[in-house]
Amino acid sequence: MTDVGSSRPDYDTSRVAYGNEPDPTGWTGWVVFASFMMILLGSFQAIQGLVALFDDGFYLVRENGLVIDVDYNAWGTVHLLLGVLLLLSGAGVLTGNLVARTVGVILAGLSALANMAFIGAYPVWSLLIITVDILVIYALTVHGRELRDSTR
Repeated sequence: MTDVGSSRPDYDTSRVAYGNEPDPTGWTGWVVFASFMMILLGSFQAIQGLVALFDDGFYLVRENGLVIDVDYNAWGTVHLLLGVLLLLSGAGVLTGNLVARTVGVILAGLSALANMAFIGAYPVWSLLIITVDILVIYALTVHGRELRDSTR
């Protein structure tokens, strides 16, 4: 009779061998959803900025009816810049980058503030964007680390 050896491997395949970090939970999908929402928010902000730059008559009130009395060209530039930065940050969050996640939280907060000041011009749209900004901030701050851990 031949001895084929032990059926146990020569190396440790237990959880301790790989680290003590817990497995990512289902919330990792929530962070991926938040990053795609950031990309959509960035696109929407950029479109809103372009409309403010090129079609002043589109909005409900004139510049003096807004919370901050500046012309629509300034608002358009702010929204366009926020949109581009949100797009880039959303792409960075997909890679699990901590800096992109931090910048994403800051940009989503700035986007919410900008839309709160812009609420007189386009109320329903601004409230929708503020709601999505809050969801993005929640997902990135509470569950963002899990995406980083799952990409290692």
